[in-house]
Amino acid sequence: MSRALKRMGAARATIVGLAGLALLELLWETVLAPQPGGLWLALKVVPLVVLFPGVARGDRRPRQWLSLLAPLYFAEALTRALSETGRHALVASMASVIAAVTFMALLAWFRAERAGGRPPAHTGT
Repeated sequence: MSRALKRMGAARATIVGLAGLALLELLWETVLAPQPGGLWLALKVVPLVVLFPGVARGDRRPRQWLSLLAPLYFAEALTRALSETGRHALVASMASVIAAVTFMALLAWFRAERAGGRPPAHTGT
């Protein structure tokens, strides 16, 4: 498989994973497994939504921020998957899997980009 195809596949997986994680996080706290006062927990989706356009464009800086945030979403979901029961644990487990896969795809995107010799995008700083 060529480097360009690997990069495209990793990019698509990251973008789809980010969209899926944002959607699941929102639905988790509002519809699928709401808790009393859980609407405030739905605000955790805001950073993902803010990063989405930049990640979808392939900008480096939003992807770097996502690489810092994805493990936090994974840790929160895994903690709740192990400490809650029923549908709450199921939804948390799904979120932890999506966060982990998104993070791995993001790392693969960075690696494919580096292996392809593409210079880092200018971030305007």
